[in-house]
Amino acid sequence: MNPSAGNNGYLTEERRLIRDTAREFSMQEVLPLANRLDPEQGDMPRELIQKMADLGYFGITVPESYGGLGLGCFEYCLVAEELSRAWMSVGSIIARGNTFMGSQLLSEAQKREIFPRVIRGEYLGALALSEPNAGSDLANISCRARRSGDGWAITGNKYWCTFADGADYIYVLVRTGESIDPKRKHVGISAFMIDKPRGELPKGVKGSAIPKIGYFGWKTWELAFDDCQVPASALIGEEGKAFAAFSRGLETYRAHTAARAIGLARGALEDAIAYAKERSQFGHPIAEFQSIRFRIATMASEIEAARQLMYHVCTEIDSGRRCDTEAAMVKLFATEMSERVCSEALQIFGGAGYTKLHAVERYWRDARLTKIFEGTSEIQQRIISDNLLGRVPGS
Repeated sequence: MNPSAGNNGYLTEERRLIRDTAREFSMQEVLPLANRLDPEQGDMPRELIQKMADLGYFGITVPESYGGLGLGCFEYCLVAEELSRAWMSVGSIIARGNTFMGSQLLSEAQKREIFPRVIRGEYLGALALSEPNAGSDLANISCRARRSGDGWAITGNKYWCTFADGADYIYVLVRTGESIDPKRKHVGISAFMIDKPRGELPKGVKGSAIPKIGYFGWKTWELAFDDCQVPASALIGEEGKAFAAFSRGLETYRAHTAARAIGLARGALEDAIAYAKERSQFGHPIAEFQSIRFRIATMASEIEAARQLMYHVCTEIDSGRRCDTEAAMVKLFATEMSERVCSEALQIFGGAGYTKLHAVERYWRDARLTKIFEGTSEIQQRIISDNLLGRVPGS
């Protein structure tokens, strides 16, 4: 498969260089680690994270004035696709810099102090957003912070906090308002950045790793905040108004997930092509069987269609034009495509695909997650249909 085909002029020479550099790094550095560590559910090594920092991957979209590369969502997604082709967890961790949660809430002084550390890989965070009874409905969170002396005390539970142990801080959304208006549940939500040592949870926080079926390379945690004391300086932005800032940038988050999904599908397809050429049945390589050939042709076509839509959406985002509908479309299309393509690839492998001896099962497991996180497929369908048809009254 030629992943460069049909770029429709999107890929400048600079972008090709960025993509090719990321591809070489992914295939030579990331893929061997993924093939070794994912089956044993091991964590990605800090040495790998530092190499990514040295390549500038935590500062692709960060302005040059803060030490970043000053590039756009397009370049960010190019790199994310290549990294995810090897290991989606590695394609995900770069979001800790490029979509720095709550960056809109930081003061100029805070940006100049924090961003260079993030870019160098010295200050990477974990996001404590969702809760057991909130899921994707973040406006429904109940974890609460109350004033305690000169600071705050946080109490409540959080779920799906990936990298809570390895991070340098935890970014947590909580309620600081006392009442909840059912029609304006987002009011009264505040954001805190809680510094902590690597390898530990903050004082006043207990946690247990969630026994997930994939997305290995780092652990995902359930956290219990029990009178966790934080200083007043941990509050980011204006009290009670964090939700609106969090909602900004969702288009980039969705494009990033689409890029990761495309990378997974590409890995599955490329591995399936190689396997089909090597595997013989009934005296012939299975690559000669028409059913296999047509299956591969369809898989490749779906991947390229998703990539072209991603390129379009990234271009719109970088142009500053509103594209929430298109961003929801690319997230929906790419993630649904990815699970389908990875499943087809596993079928080509036959029984061998249902073992941990081949990476295709990893792509398949992780592709399934892309339909859930960053807003489920059903949420994307809701966004698209509301924008096309108008909202249902009372919804």
